[in-house]
Amino acid sequence: MTDAPPRLYLVLPPEGPAPADAVPALEAALETRTIACVRLDLGAAEEAAWREAVNLVLPPCHAADVPLVVTDRDDLVEPLGLDGVHLAQSGAKVSALRKRLGTDRIIGADGGAERHRGMSLAEAGADYIALGPAPLAGGELYQWWSEMIETPVVAEGGVDLATARAIAPFVDFLVPDPALVWANPVAALPPFAALLDEV
Repeated sequence: MTDAPPRLYLVLPPEGPAPADAVPALEAALETRTIACVRLDLGAAEEAAWREAVNLVLPPCHAADVPLVVTDRDDLVEPLGLDGVHLAQSGAKVSALRKRLGTDRIIGADGGAERHRGMSLAEAGADYIALGPAPLAGGELYQWWSEMIETPVVAEGGVDLATARAIAPFVDFLVPDPALVWANPVAALPPFAALLDEV
């Protein structure tokens, strides 16, 4: 864990609003200046859908100086000018991707709720490790990580305000539950931001 206060990390998931419908809400969220990173996840969508979504989502992210990463589609990072990739289910190797993408692109990885898996991904060169679901990972895992591992940690999965309050002192980034965020980001995000200001 770094010494900086934790920040918010937004995920636009497959079960969320369509990217075209989400852009106004995303722009509103970015205007709060509380967002450190945005991730786009379209699941098993065709490449054309990914390209269309990136064309919609990337401009407001970059206008706000916020990086945009995509889940698993490392093949799209360079062609579409993305800031990086988040490895969840792709099976891609962090070390191989680092050689291909270089040091300027973000490579994040999902460690689940497993200490050993997270450590292995960090040692391979991931820029951050996402641990969760947060209620399953528990405060002890995040606290241990913050004390023992330098690689930034993201708390993800089931992060409501109560969970965020319990684990915020031990994490670098929080992914608020997308179901809470995308219904009304203008209302949902300020309480999270206020909580992080207290850490």
